[in-house]
Amino acid sequence: MKTVAFHTLGCKLNYSETSTLSRLIENEGMKKVDFTNDADVYVINTCSVTENADKECKQLVRQIRRRSPDAGVVITGCYAQLKPKEISEIEGVDMVLGAAEKFNLVHHIKTLQPQTQPQVYSCDIDDVNIFHSSFSYGDRTRSFLKVQDGCDYSCSFCTIPLARGASRSDTVFGAVNKAKEIAALGTKEIVLTGINLGDFKNGEEVFFDLIKALDEVEGIERYRISSIEPNLLTDEIIDWVSISKKFMPHFHIPLQSGSDKILKLMRRRYLTDLYKSRVEKIKSVMPDACIGADVIVGFPGETEEDFKTTFDFIHSLPISYLHVFTYSERLNTLATTLPNAVPMHIRKQRNQMLRNLSSKLMHHFRNQFENTIRKVLFESENKNGMMEGYSDNYLRISLPFDENKINQIVDVKIQEQQLLSLQNEVMA
Repeated sequence: MKTVAFHTLGCKLNYSETSTLSRLIENEGMKKVDFTNDADVYVINTCSVTENADKECKQLVRQIRRRSPDAGVVITGCYAQLKPKEISEIEGVDMVLGAAEKFNLVHHIKTLQPQTQPQVYSCDIDDVNIFHSSFSYGDRTRSFLKVQDGCDYSCSFCTIPLARGASRSDTVFGAVNKAKEIAALGTKEIVLTGINLGDFKNGEEVFFDLIKALDEVEGIERYRISSIEPNLLTDEIIDWVSISKKFMPHFHIPLQSGSDKILKLMRRRYLTDLYKSRVEKIKSVMPDACIGADVIVGFPGETEEDFKTTFDFIHSLPISYLHVFTYSERLNTLATTLPNAVPMHIRKQRNQMLRNLSSKLMHHFRNQFENTIRKVLFESENKNGMMEGYSDNYLRISLPFDENKINQIVDVKIQEQQLLSLQNEVMA
């Protein structure tokens, strides 16, 4: 029996796809093993949002070769689509699969043979127009369900349209059927994922139709919207979540900058007034809601005044936590042609300042709920006698391990010592 190990870099969407790919190989009689074990084939599903993801891919290949010199190494994902030649030149890589070939992984593993030269299966991203549904299962209490892929936006810093192609979506019927399949596996919570999730559309169907239909699926008790652009987060959606049976009071809304000047340079489709109105609307109908934001520091042309404007803007809003990214130059993006690049040491300083702000925001948000009762869905992992779970509004809670609480939604009176920082709260 051929053994295959997977490793995922990047976003929730990548995790959902890797999980689906692993089930596909198991359906073909192969065996999935842990990435730290010996395997016949190693598959790395890559990201290319940050430079760190590229470097990590190279490090992983070196680790594999030291541990299992005769194993096959397959690289797929966004980095593989963007830079197939560069990846093929990494010593130890046997195969590179672009976006059109990712879901043909089973066929490629079956035909994988030792090669003097890596096999590269690449394509023009304009030819990638098929939606492949996927969801994660088996690793956590929650499942990441992909309902949308690709992006039609042209943000000046972003390579995702080049790596993922044009926006395309599942049907509402297809997504509902996947949710039913996930429910049948015993999973209680689904996190909806996509590259530009709010842009879900198929014919006349739009994102609002999707969430209304999913709310009726039996067996799923919770949904979260992983990330949604502020210009696509309508009053209709916010009001629906506020009265929904199953959608949690938790939103992640990319900001990227609190300076309108920088937002325009980034080619974002909103300005700060719109962003502020979305946050205020959420809090007006769901005062307990958790709101996260993505922010990029050190974008070309970002002055000290621009950064201070961003810092003050975030500080003025009831945001609960930040994901902070240090801007890194990405090949074939408009941002690389902009003048006034910010020195790296200043980018890192600004990153640290927003990390500190994020910690304060999260601390303030958590403190509001001490001695209140929230519903917490607990995960299965035993961490040195403790177990963790998330409340409806995304408080991360730790309690002594109790197998009777696994995958159960439990009323918990929140105490300070039970509250944990959010994982991945801050990103370099």
